[in-house]
Amino acid sequence: MVGGCSVTQIARRSFATSDGVTLSYLEAGTEYAGSATLSVAFIPGWSMPAWLWRKQLEELGRIYHTVALDPRGQGESEAPTFGYTAERRARDIYEFLAPMRKVLLVGWSLGAIESLEYLRLFGAERIAGLVLVDSSVGEEPAPPPSATFTQRLREDRDRMLGDFIGAIFAKPRSRAELDTLLHDAKRLSLEDSLALLSYPFERTHWRDIARAFEKPLLYVVTPQFEPQALNLKKKRPGTRVEVFRDAGHALFVDEPERFNSLIEDFAKRLSPYD
Repeated sequence: MVGGCSVTQIARRSFATSDGVTLSYLEAGTEYAGSATLSVAFIPGWSMPAWLWRKQLEELGRIYHTVALDPRGQGESEAPTFGYTAERRARDIYEFLAPMRKVLLVGWSLGAIESLEYLRLFGAERIAGLVLVDSSVGEEPAPPPSATFTQRLREDRDRMLGDFIGAIFAKPRSRAELDTLLHDAKRLSLEDSLALLSYPFERTHWRDIARAFEKPLLYVVTPQFEPQALNLKKKRPGTRVEVFRDAGHALFVDEPERFNSLIEDFAKRLSPYD
């Protein structure tokens, strides 16, 4: 458990990207911003909003400058008709992190591979450590093909999104929260949401980036990605792997105290990269 008693305040901010899109983000621990203290930056998964990280912002914001991005088309960010490529989304992350000197970058699901693309394009100069959360990173075994998922999105988007959102949690969530997530997910047009699931890279593209990353790497997974995590650890010695066996895909929501303690412990080990 992160130290302290009171819950930190979370503020809503925004910035303009280099291609003229207004992106929104949440921020806590502002008293640490701009100092030598680590910033912790969270990138959510496909169609999901920044506010899913609220437990992390509340707890980790007590000791770190802590931010969570709404990627373009998600949460409260602008939803333009362009920019739904891995390269542009990685540049959005680059511009989001630009004011920060030393960052622990935490990417979940699609946000994990977009964080890897950020590293490929912009390097790791300001990245002190990387956390990949329940995402396929190109190691074996490959996950099942997504053709059925995308076809069902085209046939009955509301039902498919509802099923998807319900399935990412192992612990019960309120009907109001699930409805809000469904509403948020539908801000993206169908075609733009499908573009995010169709990045034109071989699986080895992500694997090679992860293996080449030279700073501390934590791979946090549910059992579906445990074999990939163990293979990454074997090929990239020093990778730290943690498995959440009783949580859903949104494991940081299902088990926030464990996840927050894990991030805090990992962050404390990053001092050699000041």
